[in-house]
Amino acid sequence: MEKNKAQILEGTVSVIVNTILFALKFWAGMVTGSLALVADAWHTLSDSLSSVFIIFAVKLSSKKADREHPFGHGRWEHISSIFVAVLLGIVAFDFFEKSVIRFKNKEAVEYGTLAIVVTVISIVVKELLAQFAFYYGRKTDNTVVKADGWHHRSDALSSVIVLAGIISSLVFGEKFWWMDSVLGTLVALAIFYATFTILKEAITKLLGEEPDNDLVKKITERVKADYHNDLRLHHFHIHNYVLHKELTLHIKLDKNMTIEKSHEIATAIEKMIETDFGIIATIHTEPLED
Repeated sequence: MEKNKAQILEGTVSVIVNTILFALKFWAGMVTGSLALVADAWHTLSDSLSSVFIIFAVKLSSKKADREHPFGHGRWEHISSIFVAVLLGIVAFDFFEKSVIRFKNKEAVEYGTLAIVVTVISIVVKELLAQFAFYYGRKTDNTVVKADGWHHRSDALSSVIVLAGIISSLVFGEKFWWMDSVLGTLVALAIFYATFTILKEAITKLLGEEPDNDLVKKITERVKADYHNDLRLHHFHIHNYVLHKELTLHIKLDKNMTIEKSHEIATAIEKMIETDFGIIATIHTEPLED
């Protein structure tokens, strides 16, 4: 499946399912008066909003290269991931603040069977959504879809924390009056972690990545096999524009070689890298000292 189609499919499924889950969890939270459940519900709604960003990003990232953006618009994928992370961070801070206030006021919550049923449904559905997103994220190497998968996973984990607290509260009663406040805090911390994970990956790709060691090794071995000589490949840099990748590297050639011959070798290696590895390469030649 094409990257853009996978992004639209995952985003659409996420919006529909998460909106239904939000309504269910928010209703249960209002009925029981649980801050943790309401926080979990808004976390779920943030998944829907992030998926809207994902669908919107498809339109921007698929635009063809132009004079102002000669490398295309593919990096909108990473920018959208940052939007998702910022949204998560805002939600997490809000829940953390409310949980602290509830703890100070010593507010207790009566959960009941309804909270357990809704939370279990949420855990199962969100983990299924996470696996769905991870599958298409790996299949198409799409960072936005992977980020949305982590968004789903963080929601599932926060619901697990809520479920554990609900059961503890039912078992131990009033002794655990602080449980909802603590659970709200733990949910907020889980969301903060998801925020950090998504931001780290997106920013790393925007700033530039170090080429994978396996890729460098394969290219080096292929060049040695073709030329039966060590051209001293070095200074590898890769530039990820999402829709395509560009690689720059240096090679060393005999200092007495003509410019025409060195250009011929560099061009041949560039074509090999594009054909065999799907990466556009630019090679700089240097004189090999005696």
